[in-house]
Amino acid sequence: MPGRVSSVEETLTASVPKIFDQVQNSTANHQKNIVALHKLHLDAAGFTEPVHNGRSIKLTGERMFEERFKDMLCRAVAVKKGTSQGDRIVKFVGAYTKYINERAAEVKKEDDDEDDDTTASRFVEKVLTFLLNGFEAKDKVARYRCVHFLAEMVAHLGEISETLYTELRAALFERVHDKETFVRVQAVIALSKLCGSEDPSDVEEGEPTALEVLLETLSCDPAADVRRAALLNIPLSSATLDAVLGRTRDTDTIMRKLVYSAILIQHCFASDGSAMGLVHPRVLTISQREFIIRNGLGDREPAVRQAAAVLLSKWVDVAREDVKNEESKTVEDNVLALLSLFDLTESTVAEDALLSVLDRRADISDHVEFNDAYWANLTPERAFFARVFVDHCIAISNAEKLDASLPVVTALAYRIQAAYNAYQEDLEVAEQERVIRGEPTEEEEEARIDKEFVIGEMLKVAVNLDYADEIGRRKMFQLVRDMISQEALPESLVARCLDVLRILSPNERDLIRVVVEVVHELRDVSDEEEALKEPADDGETNFGETPMPTRTAPKGPKPSEDMSSEERARMDAIDLRCLSLCIGMLERVNGTFEENSTLEGILGELIIPAVKRKELVLREKGLICLGLCCLIARRMALNSFQLFLGQIQTAPEVLRIRVLQIVFDILMVHENDFLKKEGSTRERIIEFFLQVLETEESDKVQALMCIGLSKLVLSGMISEDKVLQSLVAAYLAPDTIDNQEVRQCLAYFFPVYCYSSAVNQRRMQRLFIGLFEQLAPETRNVDETQDMVSPAQIAAMFVDWTDPQKAIDVQDQLTDETIHIDLASDIARALFDDKMIKEDKKVLYQVLGRLYLPDKVDDDKIRTLKLLLHNLNSRRPIRDAAAKNALAKFDAAISKKYAEQLESFNEEDYRQLEYLKDLFEFLDDIIPLDDGEEVDIPRTRARKRRSESIVTDTTDSIIPDESVASAASPSHPKGKGRGKQSKRRRVSGSDDSDDDVLSHDHVTPAPTRTLPKRAASVKKPQVVQLIEDDDDKEEEEEVSSPPASHNERRPRLASKARDDIQPASAGNHTIDSIIDSEEDEEEEDEVANDILASDE
Repeated sequence: MPGRVSSVEETLTASVPKIFDQVQNSTANHQKNIVALHKLHLDAAGFTEPVHNGRSIKLTGERMFEERFKDMLCRAVAVKKGTSQGDRIVKFVGAYTKYINERAAEVKKEDDDEDDDTTASRFVEKVLTFLLNGFEAKDKVARYRCVHFLAEMVAHLGEISETLYTELRAALFERVHDKETFVRVQAVIALSKLCGSEDPSDVEEGEPTALEVLLETLSCDPAADVRRAALLNIPLSSATLDAVLGRTRDTDTIMRKLVYSAILIQHCFASDGSAMGLVHPRVLTISQREFIIRNGLGDREPAVRQAAAVLLSKWVDVAREDVKNEESKTVEDNVLALLSLFDLTESTVAEDALLSVLDRRADISDHVEFNDAYWANLTPERAFFARVFVDHCIAISNAEKLDASLPVVTALAYRIQAAYNAYQEDLEVAEQERVIRGEPTEEEEEARIDKEFVIGEMLKVAVNLDYADEIGRRKMFQLVRDMISQEALPESLVARCLDVLRILSPNERDLIRVVVEVVHELRDVSDEEEALKEPADDGETNFGETPMPTRTAPKGPKPSEDMSSEERARMDAIDLRCLSLCIGMLERVNGTFEENSTLEGILGELIIPAVKRKELVLREKGLICLGLCCLIARRMALNSFQLFLGQIQTAPEVLRIRVLQIVFDILMVHENDFLKKEGSTRERIIEFFLQVLETEESDKVQALMCIGLSKLVLSGMISEDKVLQSLVAAYLAPDTIDNQEVRQCLAYFFPVYCYSSAVNQRRMQRLFIGLFEQLAPETRNVDETQDMVSPAQIAAMFVDWTDPQKAIDVQDQLTDETIHIDLASDIARALFDDKMIKEDKKVLYQVLGRLYLPDKVDDDKIRTLKLLLHNLNSRRPIRDAAAKNALAKFDAAISKKYAEQLESFNEEDYRQLEYLKDLFEFLDDIIPLDDGEEVDIPRTRARKRRSESIVTDTTDSIIPDESVASAASPSHPKGKGRGKQSKRRRVSGSDDSDDDVLSHDHVTPAPTRTLPKRAASVKKPQVVQLIEDDDDKEEEEEVSSPPASHNERRPRLASKARDDIQPASAGNHTIDSIIDSEEDEEEEDEVANDILASDE
């Protein structure tokens, strides 16, 4: 027997390593070696030894083979990732596992053996147990190879014990969260193959399933490679579909592309091609289809857009197969089948999809024909296809195809008229049935919407027609004019009719005249039968002139007090229609108000009364009309501006959003009248905006304020530092973390603003230290439920924004490459402040190593920086090793890069320069610390100071903040968290402080040590003066403030309620106060009179 054992062992020792040596060099010999290894395995398994007096046997040969096999695995697990030999061995082991399990299944089937304990099962269990031990290895390569082996084997494991399955599942759960990316990738692949065999009912309560772990990894893993592995390997099912589609918004470009190319296209049909797959367009819901196409065609990367276009082409082919009548099928049918997959009325996704198909599929765009039969039987899909195809021809300047596609003007006019008459008849029938049956059914409502949509599409086509045919032009004009005169015309068709009317009108004055007459007709309900005497045509109209029917003068509506409730409701509906017509008309007018005197009538009769109405919908439309009038009337804008500002504070949220849009539009159009450099109006408007931004609770209004201010700053209309400070505060404040619109707007604004101009980068560099000193303490004072970026992240953002290498080249503007040199000097000066805590100093020290050092720099700048660094080392030495190393590296880099400029540098000679007097006075005032250590202030100090704003309910004054950045602090005493009553960022842009207040050195906003107790001098705070006429003399009031506490640095700007602010000179007829919280009818009449007076 010992001789037989020796023989088997020698055979395995000689043969197994030879097989592994061969398979690591090429995959071509894998199948041959799998068979050879399996023969060795069976021969070894045939060698057994009896034990326990022959009652059982010992599998000696199998154990020898398993030990030799594991020995080969031990050698393979040490091979690093990316080595082809190691990858081939992994594939070989996986293939061998599959082979022996298949052969074992065949033998079991032939022998009809019920025993699950086979040579293959025992081998697999031993190998798995061995690999699971490697999952906990300290070496990342060993962990990677063990998980890699398992990922190859897991799909072919066959039947394993419940205990081993549980251990395997738990080990993979742990490796999915491994710190190494490549280990997590293999763990995800293995878990994806394992989750198919998992029974959710066997999972213990509170324990996640394998599928849930994979979905979490797919959405949340920070590494794109891991998410990619999860996407490609996760089983596609109804439970995973939403998570897979959500990856169309992934941050990784390849990941987004793979969703379209590897998932949506490849799985359109079942694997055998006989049935529709889970992502077949007809299986997906409308929202899912629109989500896929919107994200794909709207992606910023061309590769993703291309993949989405390929998917759409695939969908067109799928739609073709669904058309049953192959003989009569045309290219229009193919496109119509695609359009039936989308909701045409609610979004623009279908239009983007169709344009993509027309661009990519020449076989469709070249064979499209719109004959009379097509126009005679319009459905929403057919009308939409025709209109989009016309727009496509115009976009690509294909005049020949456009002329062949457009119908005759007269024919289209008659079709629009017939469709509108049928629509009106349906409305009348529906109204009668509603009285009998109640509300219309869903099918009836959809049919009405479809007819309305078809009419709108035909009107869009009518805009692009050739109106050289006078008969057709007059027919279309009369039709459109009659349509807008109808009270029953749907709101969605008003704008479409006005677009056609603008094309048919020779000039804007004629368009305005027609719309104003229609408004008077609609509002003159006293005698509707006499309103139109003769809608006749004199037959002498030349091209370019508008035929107008003769009419009697309108009598005007009855007073509201003489109307019944039904008449008032009808008049309100008519006024809403008239306001909608005015809004559509004013949106299409570019001339001035003075050039179109016809507008004066509806301004006084319709728009101003609507502004005074209490009904929200009427007031909103009235304010929009007034705002549009202000865009073309300078004097009206000047007189109405105060009215809009008053609405911002008193109106509901929906109205405030509209008014803010109007205000920002007025400022953009009439910049020189409101934002001119000289005068106090500019300053008061900016102060008002900043106060609204700080105190506003509505997320939407807050986002609109940020968007408007960003536009004004980016366009150069506003350049004040305090506006930038407030925007930075809004971007970083924890209160806005859930306001994604604010975060997204400002995340785009700051890089664009900084990189667009070196002047803007210089401005941000100048603000950095002050903002850092103000924001860094805030990061430590947020509530536990809130989150805020760290000081290191704040500093990194400013370094990135001020990087001169990222600034674009602007014509006639030199690139300023020394911005980071000046930023380094600012940081060095700030590091001399012994009140700054060492954590913040450490951040600033680390920032120095990230600064860009240009090749050429002014001698004085580099010598100044070197002098500051030298004094910083000698007078403020830091003991933190990381900070000390960062400073040393930066100092060495400066000395090496600018060695020639610093070679003859002498501090004594440098002191003689008159313009550097302030620098040496600053350095001479620095008192070295005795122990060379920074002062570390308890952090509770900063938290305590949050409640020390000098604000009481008995004073109406506002105490200004002289620091570099002012803050709105809560007035309730000693609250540990942030104020809960309203969202307030404590860092607003500080205005340019008065010279008499800032007579001493700048004081950092956050205190860093407790001062000795002494009597605090009572300062006389300056009252913030609100808007008044530029000609008026500014008045100041002195209000005594309560004595400051001994450790209080300087009072901060308090965000007070609107009723705490004293308006200045309220008697002025132009309404001096920019913040008017009362809604007084007499005041509104005054404003209305001013508006009307501006047009006389």
